[in-house]
Amino acid sequence: MVPACETTVGLVRTSRLCSRHADGRDKLAHTLPRRKSLHIMAIITIDPRQISAPDLAPAAAALRAGELVAFPTETVYGLGACALSPDAVRSIFAAKGRPSNNPLIVHVASLEQARSLSSHWPEIADTLARHFWPGPITFVVPRASTIPDEVTAGLDSVGLRFPAHPIAQALILAANVPVCAPSANRYTHVSPTRAEHVIASLGDRVPWVIDGGPTRVGIESTVLSLLEERPKILRHGMISHEQLEEVLGAGSVDQLRPDAIIEERAAPSPGLARKHYSPTCPVFLVEQIPWGELTAQDGVLLCGDASREDSDAAIVSLPASPQAYANGIYGVLHRFEREARARIFILMPPTTSEWRAILDRLSRAATS
Repeated sequence: MVPACETTVGLVRTSRLCSRHADGRDKLAHTLPRRKSLHIMAIITIDPRQISAPDLAPAAAALRAGELVAFPTETVYGLGACALSPDAVRSIFAAKGRPSNNPLIVHVASLEQARSLSSHWPEIADTLARHFWPGPITFVVPRASTIPDEVTAGLDSVGLRFPAHPIAQALILAANVPVCAPSANRYTHVSPTRAEHVIASLGDRVPWVIDGGPTRVGIESTVLSLLEERPKILRHGMISHEQLEEVLGAGSVDQLRPDAIIEERAAPSPGLARKHYSPTCPVFLVEQIPWGELTAQDGVLLCGDASREDSDAAIVSLPASPQAYANGIYGVLHRFEREARARIFILMPPTTSEWRAILDRLSRAATS
């Protein structure tokens, strides 16, 4: 059992969990302000460039035992549980406050593991995997009987992803189980791209957090259904419709409407709720910033070198590159929420096809 240690940092009493070096010395994982709950969270800090099996062993054991572990992927931080355990999967829904008709994506550490979780692995999945896996795309395929209903919202299909992040791959391999992992935040809230976002959103609802630094992509994966003869994008991500058709041929990939909303029945993909990716303060997606109406309590997000006026509001500008903008958008929303901004105004970014996934996230984050 991992020993608990206590210390005092400044005037803040904190709790720390320790793992052990090979020689038996305590190795402090991280510090965390003590909450009113008696639960203690273990935070394991790992450099993605230097991953050691002993560092991951406690979290891998926790996954096998049915516990929740938050960990980084290249898209966002995921809230992981053993995908083969109904009880473990149900604990994800309880921690997030997520409705049971919203299916989960199962993360794997190899193409062979993905094939084993499908009752019929389509040939087209091999073609796409050669080009895009490991990476930020999920394939929806017929599920194997080993996948519980809790994972799929009762559907006969399952979403599978082979993440590109080295910590995610190493953790799944060490646990030796496929891992369900929706974003590690309260349902409909802003997805986390840093460990501190996970802690702020879920607190001690998650007993283990692996801090691997900021994520690289910044928004959730593309979800592609391979259940029909023609592939269909169910959720847009940074692997685009155009990139898929470069592999499969022009006109070969269908798309769910970017503004599609499915809430009353089992959704074919995560991310289709009307309200999603939302901070607690109101968000307004606008074509022009109302500079004259702003106060010091407001936050403004601009794109590129968009013109600005003198204002007491907090103003952040992200690059006019879809990749760089996607990497930064959730971090800005978390910052404005942490600062308790009264309102957030987001200047509409370009509406060209390469911005489709970003516009989807912003439209669902915006206040109706």
